[in-house]
Amino acid sequence: MEDLRTSLPAVGVWSMELRGAARPEVREAAAELDELGFRALWTPGLDGNGAVDDLDHLLTAAPHATVALGVLGIWGQEPVALGDRLASLDAVHGARTLLGFGVSNAHSAAQVGQDYGRPVESMARYLDALDGAPAPVRPERRFLGAVGPKMADLAVSRTAGWHPFLVTPEYTAIHRERVGPQPMIAPHLAVVLDRDADRARAAARAGIGMFIGFPAYRANLARLGFTEEDLVPGGSDRLIDALVAWGDLDVVGQRVREHLDAGADQVALHVLRPETARPGLPLPQWRELAGLLPGLRRAAPAN
Repeated sequence: MEDLRTSLPAVGVWSMELRGAARPEVREAAAELDELGFRALWTPGLDGNGAVDDLDHLLTAAPHATVALGVLGIWGQEPVALGDRLASLDAVHGARTLLGFGVSNAHSAAQVGQDYGRPVESMARYLDALDGAPAPVRPERRFLGAVGPKMADLAVSRTAGWHPFLVTPEYTAIHRERVGPQPMIAPHLAVVLDRDADRARAAARAGIGMFIGFPAYRANLARLGFTEEDLVPGGSDRLIDALVAWGDLDVVGQRVREHLDAGADQVALHVLRPETARPGLPLPQWRELAGLLPGLRRAAPAN
């Protein structure tokens, strides 16, 4: 696989709805995303149940796309088996798969009888195991779910880069200056295609608000200058407006450009919809977002 800094498209789609890809409607949606020009599809790994099977289906349905698992909790994921599965995917689909890894939380570790320990050290040991597997998951094929500087530094030294969640363009700019041009930084960006502020913020809070209470995200948002007044349950209006691209297509496009101009290699767009929206895949929003693709390019790396 060529260098991710140059091979990744500027925009991808991140979707929980792409899990369960054995279902025909999910495969059909992945095929349409591919036809629309989305050349990167992101799906959450969560606890790993069925996640790699989903990758197989998505790679089949979207033959031009890279498919990224972003991210898979390391607890209960046997490194040898993962290496073997990646090798089998490559044999069928070519090297179009990226595997993302995260430490999740102490509860997830305890559920499978493991010690959470110090997160960075636990992740480093897991990467050692991936390196030592008979079919290794090589650094250029893996990335980390990181937000703090220590985990980001581990991503820089041991993987292709990292996929931060709940971050602003300022976050990317700070870290791009800190780590240089080479590592992949591919932030998640929640999107609400609605110009009504109350509806858009409500959809945003329903979709990502619970994560604002997680300690790692709170600490990172505090480093970015947000205060206790912002870090309330669901997030203040100021925080939601900083983290979520809401409005019409032009506004969303500008928000994506801000991330790219700050040094992001790719922005993974996660469509959020009002709780009153019909269940299912957000196909109308994906079709609308495809209109942004011709005009969005990553910034040239600084010398």
